[in-house]
Amino acid sequence: MKRILCVLLACLLLAGCGSAKKKQPKDVSGNYMLDTARNEAILDDIPVVSASNQSNARVFYQIFVGSFSDSDGDGIGDLRGIINRMDYLNDGDDNSGLSLGVEGIWLTPIFASPSYHKYDVANYYKIDPDFGTEDDLKELIALCHERNVKLILDLPLNHTSTANTWFGNFATAQAKGNVVDPYYSFYTYAGAPINGRTFYKIPGADHFYEGNFSSNMPELNFNNKLVRDTMVDVAKYYLQMGVDGFRFDAAKYVFYGDAQENSKIWNWYMKQLRTMKPDIYTVAEVWDSDTVVYPYHSATNCFNFTMSQAQGRIAEAARGGNVNSFTGYLQTYIDTIKQINPDAMPVSFISNHDMDRAAGFLTVPSGRAVVAANLNILTPGSPFIYYGEEIGMLGSRGGANTDANRRLAMLWGDEDTVKNPEGTTYKAEQANGTVASQKVDGDSLLNHYKRLIAIRKAHPEIGQGNYTQLENTGSKVGGFLSELNGSVVMVLHNTGTEEATVDLSKLNGTQMTVISATAGMGGARLEGTQLTIDPQTSVILK
Repeated sequence: MKRILCVLLACLLLAGCGSAKKKQPKDVSGNYMLDTARNEAILDDIPVVSASNQSNARVFYQIFVGSFSDSDGDGIGDLRGIINRMDYLNDGDDNSGLSLGVEGIWLTPIFASPSYHKYDVANYYKIDPDFGTEDDLKELIALCHERNVKLILDLPLNHTSTANTWFGNFATAQAKGNVVDPYYSFYTYAGAPINGRTFYKIPGADHFYEGNFSSNMPELNFNNKLVRDTMVDVAKYYLQMGVDGFRFDAAKYVFYGDAQENSKIWNWYMKQLRTMKPDIYTVAEVWDSDTVVYPYHSATNCFNFTMSQAQGRIAEAARGGNVNSFTGYLQTYIDTIKQINPDAMPVSFISNHDMDRAAGFLTVPSGRAVVAANLNILTPGSPFIYYGEEIGMLGSRGGANTDANRRLAMLWGDEDTVKNPEGTTYKAEQANGTVASQKVDGDSLLNHYKRLIAIRKAHPEIGQGNYTQLENTGSKVGGFLSELNGSVVMVLHNTGTEEATVDLSKLNGTQMTVISATAGMGGARLEGTQLTIDPQTSVILK
């Protein structure tokens, strides 16, 4: 159903309307209809644009800023804390073996906001004082770029905070019935709540504003050209500052329930951003089935939610499932998104700030955390790691209805003063150690992640190459070939608890003669064409 909104003739008819109040035509439900034809001339016929390039096929690390590292002793993580921890994330030396070696960082929202999570933005042009200053951000950008790390900001575009000046102007214009006010239609509203969506009464007005996430998070009206241009300006401001791109929060909510209109607006928006920065890195949150997500790839890469969480493809394979099912799924997914956009790439992850932490369902002692890391990092495209995942941090909602339990303070094991966010009720003991304790343990999950990312960097074919599933392995062992500029590698995973032998001569006709690297709980042996892989181990061959 077309989104039913209230919009005035203001900008088009301002000269002729004077002080008179002209109402829009109504549909049968009594809600106001947009009479500027939704600016179709602007939004239609947007060409498909590039979603990625090879330089963006890198391992990213998600930081929930307030929970990561505290530099000033107030218990809240901040930008200066991240700057202080850059040697942990990436020390600029791929051969040092001391840092995690991530190639990109995603910061959850850092803009001024009344909440601890900052997804309800009060001012897009101000860094929240809890997190630091604009100078801190500029310093972090410069430090990242010195070390070939891309930095992207979380950009909630579809909603703001009710504390945002824009919403105050909107509510005032609505209460006064001032239809010529440019903020009168800045947020979506209706004459009555619409089924399937959530609306709240505008104080002093006859209308209701939309807030599908919360009454404190009103939805912006992207049918309004002023809104569209304003949000382009926000992105431009930070691109000019030097950020490398954005993670788009709740991308399917811009036009709620209207995938066709969402596809149009995202293609239009990305066209504006690529005019400013052709190699921009963007990834959208479209939390839905693959069939719903696919069209968004015409504009931007999207997180693959089918791969994530306790019942996702990664967890299923990591628990000893048939890897051929995993690689077959990836082949279908990659083929599909590349038909939509030849430059699209997969973006996998195991968990994020809205999900129970992976160590609760992929435990470290069982080896499944190691196997899951292999399946996530040794994939094409741009895999993401949620902060603390590399040390097996625990965190889940449990019986409490709060995501704060999934966003606990990073376990540094030193004198960092960062604390759990407000609202936390999580009581379970952290069982897998800290960064400090795992650094000195050669077999720790942290050191496994370091080695794994180094292996991926040493084999750029994995992230950037053309993916071909290996077929007929004769067992649950599975893998793929990846070709880049004439160089081919083979990746095989044995996620089971027993060693397995594979005859390489039967795999896609490609002859591999050298074990280039192994990662996991054991090793591998190659005798002629017979490859024996230890349990819960992955192998890279050339």
